[in-house]
Amino acid sequence: MRVRGTVQGVGFRPFVHALADRLGLSGFVLNDGDGVLIEVEGASIDPFVRALTQDAPPLCRIDSVEAEGIMPTGQAGFDILSSGGGAIQTRIPADAATCPECLRDLFDPSSRFYQYPFVTCTHCGPRYTITRELPYDRPQTSLRDFPLCPDCLRDYTDLTSRRYHAESLACPVCGPTLDHSIGEIIACLDRGEIVALKGIGGYQLLCDATDETAVARLRSRKNRESKPFAVMVADVEQVATIAESKQSEIDVLTHRARPIVLLKSLGAVAPSVAPNLTRIGVVLPYSPLHHLIFQGVVGLERGRVLVVTSANPGGEPLVIDDDEAQLRLQSIADLIVGHDRPIVVRADDSVKAVHASGPVFLRRARGFAPDPIDLGADGPCVLALGAHLKVTVTVTRGREAFMSQHVGCLDNAATIAFFEEAVAHLLDLTGVSPDLVACDLHPDLYTSRIAERFGVPIVSVQHHAAHVAAVAAEHGLTGPVLGVALDGHGYGADGGAWGGELIHLHGGSWRRVGHLAPLALPGGDKAAREPWRMGLSVLADLGRLNEGATRFNAADLARLMPRMTMPKTTSLGRVFDAAAALLGVCLVQQYEGQAAMDLEALVRAPRVMADGYVLKDGILSLMPLLAALAEPGLDPVYGAELFHGTLIHAVTDWIVDQAGRLGVMDVALGGGCLMNAVLADGLHASLAGRGLRGWFPSLVPAGDGGLSLGQAYLGRLQTCA
Repeated sequence: MRVRGTVQGVGFRPFVHALADRLGLSGFVLNDGDGVLIEVEGASIDPFVRALTQDAPPLCRIDSVEAEGIMPTGQAGFDILSSGGGAIQTRIPADAATCPECLRDLFDPSSRFYQYPFVTCTHCGPRYTITRELPYDRPQTSLRDFPLCPDCLRDYTDLTSRRYHAESLACPVCGPTLDHSIGEIIACLDRGEIVALKGIGGYQLLCDATDETAVARLRSRKNRESKPFAVMVADVEQVATIAESKQSEIDVLTHRARPIVLLKSLGAVAPSVAPNLTRIGVVLPYSPLHHLIFQGVVGLERGRVLVVTSANPGGEPLVIDDDEAQLRLQSIADLIVGHDRPIVVRADDSVKAVHASGPVFLRRARGFAPDPIDLGADGPCVLALGAHLKVTVTVTRGREAFMSQHVGCLDNAATIAFFEEAVAHLLDLTGVSPDLVACDLHPDLYTSRIAERFGVPIVSVQHHAAHVAAVAAEHGLTGPVLGVALDGHGYGADGGAWGGELIHLHGGSWRRVGHLAPLALPGGDKAAREPWRMGLSVLADLGRLNEGATRFNAADLARLMPRMTMPKTTSLGRVFDAAAALLGVCLVQQYEGQAAMDLEALVRAPRVMADGYVLKDGILSLMPLLAALAEPGLDPVYGAELFHGTLIHAVTDWIVDQAGRLGVMDVALGGGCLMNAVLADGLHASLAGRGLRGWFPSLVPAGDGGLSLGQAYLGRLQTCA
């Protein structure tokens, strides 16, 4: 039998051995480049095959089992053989949070793993972040320089142990060590100081989340004025002391990947944790080291709430190297805590939220990368490179699409180096030599320019078509669909700045069938960082430019605008910016999406302005709504509710109108604006109420973090057409 899927490094071979032994079967099992190969003979093969898929270990994911009859050999007993070679067709599992059994070992004084911050087994611990290449064996991991002691070797070779061939196995005698004690870490946090801690996928910065002085100090040192921080609490019980949560959110929070989950805040943490926002990102401990910090020296300290944020100064990638940490984090942290287990692959924490459509990704990284997405059919091997913001990389192999961890914005040399590192590592792990490269249509992006490097055909995919295609790819939508791309910015097929688009997608072909009414971009790209410019643009269109000059202290720009030729945009993101500026909610953004997030945070119940929009020939104008928001003295809360409710109503009518013209029932919605829960949930309900099937992103982010999947999907289809 040939078993394909996530079947290496998850305890699958000892499971097979125990199963064969229990059923009295003989043969062997081994890892190789294709996955797992099993030869089995005896009288109970049918129950063996059934149990193989039904009772597999928790981290195992079986995609297929192919069986072929052979002549019996008469072999006695069942063996686990050494790994074989061959081209790589298997995959490495994502990192998993510490399992309950290892937690018991961690806090059991009689265990040899007592208070050992690197305890792990085949059911948990780092995988992707410690793996250099496949097959997943110890010499290919960052544990290769830690020879097993006699006790660990006994566990490693004991078929009855859950640590049998646990490649990350280590103990205090033979394994990695921290360079500071748990007591030192806790004492530093209790003094209101900042700790840089080497985690699973990189260094993290920790401080007391209830101490406003400590959080403000972290913001100042990290030069991160207002972008929200995530917080970590000891367990689910403590979550209830800082945030409201539904069972669906708890289910995501306790998933073995342990992502950060956005929850409604109870205001129990320092105001500087998430300024002006009503939701905070909450994460549970996922490494033994985290658990030890919360357990403390005198038992579980339920009052402890910690800011846990990526150690990436200056918007650069997560720090993973110990020497680099000493150099680059000493101006931020009061204590830098490292260890001698190398991090091979850097990976930020994943971030999720629960919308009406189900759990959604805001950032897909640790715990989920590089789990593949099933494309439903074989096709050429594609390398897709993303665009510029929130970049990820996707590699397709057969019917699988492997997406990298979140890389980030390619606006500095360090992140570009990380991007190239991610490309090389993903190609190595999948064993893929691409048949083609897919990239963004924008010719000046770094990702577009390096596509030629690979010496294979290039497919340039329009930004918003890729957003829609990503949704079609994950949901297996093969027929015609109406795509709705609600985004910040993307290079249009006409060279313009698109971002509020209706797209008719059928297979590998697409066409634009609608868009938002264009708005001028005073200052070009600056308008994306300074929402007041979009407010001024709206007032200019309303014939109230002088009012705008006074309101936004922009007399010089207002004087020039009538004589300027300004680029225009159909971006919904810039409409959000205009609304936030007109309401006085956000005039200058300290981080991407701040204006929209601040606006969303004000909404209690959306309101609808019946005549707040104009729809004609596929073009949706929101100018009547924006004119209402521009009235002086309007309450920002009322304005935010009016904006969201009217926008949902307008976009629904826009979609229904075009879906009727095209005769389609399936609507695929993508783009960064759908990270707004009020908008996404409103559209989910309204489309269902109008008899349409709305499909929302769930396996990849709605924003630019999902672009590479859509590029790969369209690239394959266009090549095969």
